[in-house]
Amino acid sequence: MQSFGKTVLRVLVAGIALVWLVQTGSASSNSAPAGSAAKASSQQAAGEYVGQEKCTSCHEAQTNAYKATPHGRSSLERSPAAAQGCETCHGPGKGHLDDVGDKTKIRRFSTTGMAPREASEICATCHDRGTHALWTGSQHDQRNVGCPTCHSVHSPKGEKQIKATTQPELCSTCHRNVVNKISRFNHMPVREGSLVCSSCHNPHGSPNVKLLKAGTTVNEACTSCHAEKRGPYLWEHAPVANACVTCHEPHGSNNERLLVAKVPFLCQRCHVTSRHPPTVYEGFTLRTSASANRLIGSGCVVCHVQIHGSNAPSGKYFHR
Repeated sequence: MQSFGKTVLRVLVAGIALVWLVQTGSASSNSAPAGSAAKASSQQAAGEYVGQEKCTSCHEAQTNAYKATPHGRSSLERSPAAAQGCETCHGPGKGHLDDVGDKTKIRRFSTTGMAPREASEICATCHDRGTHALWTGSQHDQRNVGCPTCHSVHSPKGEKQIKATTQPELCSTCHRNVVNKISRFNHMPVREGSLVCSSCHNPHGSPNVKLLKAGTTVNEACTSCHAEKRGPYLWEHAPVANACVTCHEPHGSNNERLLVAKVPFLCQRCHVTSRHPPTVYEGFTLRTSASANRLIGSGCVVCHVQIHGSNAPSGKYFHR
């Protein structure tokens, strides 16, 4: 019985060895033709390139504008992949040169040319690191917003080769309802030029919500500047722990401190009935013998000043 088992084992090992030898020999026999085909294809593609001088003979204005951009000034030094000049992005130009009237023989990054996502794939062959590393699958990529939607290689108007003079102007072409909030009474200092949209957001992709640059939560993004509100606190305030935007409108508000509603109405969204009158017009007393509907200039944060959280042993109610 043991000898039978050994015989079966030897047969299995021999069979596996035979299969491996056959596959190895097949791969070796096919590797040479595959390599030759790839080399031939590469040589054929190289023969399709006509050189940037040919492009300039017709597209002089575009070439001159291109030379003044970061792509044109130092593309060869920064990236060997850009060694083909115009044809690095627009593809081999022989077909287009042979039939000048046929624009389909060349890659075109206009609204009537390639699809935005297809154009982005060309840009991502170089721009695939740093702030661009998370572009694939990002919110803009999913919505078919491509690199040429916001950027222009030949005729940029703002920094980073964007199509508008400023970032808010560019972003407002789509996000009008958000950008308009910076015109409110209290607002992020975007109008003054101290911040721009990309100060908080990374339009090319982020692991955070709303394309926020810092951390993986809204609070981490806010506390990257407002460190004094970071905590941790002995006594946590639930809406603060949930998200800063529970109470604040980050882009702009007509209420003080970018609040989404005025105090005390903001607080009464959660604290409907609690030791104080449900509304400021109730007849119960609050702090003094005066009735609540006669209190002037009072609000929840007059007493509950540590509203973001307290480290005092007796700070359960976020008092001073």
